[in-house]
Amino acid sequence: MSNISRTEVAHLAKLARMAVTEEELDVFAGQLDQILDAVAKVGEIAEADIPPTSHAVPLTNVFREDVVRQGLSQQQALAAAPAAEEGRFRVPRILGEEQ
Repeated sequence: MSNISRTEVAHLAKLARMAVTEEELDVFAGQLDQILDAVAKVGEIAEADIPPTSHAVPLTNVFREDVVRQGLSQQQALAAAPAAEEGRFRVPRILGEEQ
């Protein structure tokens, strides 16, 4: 059994920059205990001859050939832009504005 303490939960909360109440410390300690116990049970069941897996079924990546093709010209790319300036996309300023 893990038996995580309230002090450890408070430390974890501080690292995560979470403000927790005294009541939440007790609740979280119990929940973290259950989680750690479940992880420990999985560790006990895992056999050395069973390889770790990331998926239940085998997956195969499907790759296509890289084919060089003509892209858009600058004028074509800017044609659908809501605003353009000096051959570039114009976007609203979001930094440095005080509202």
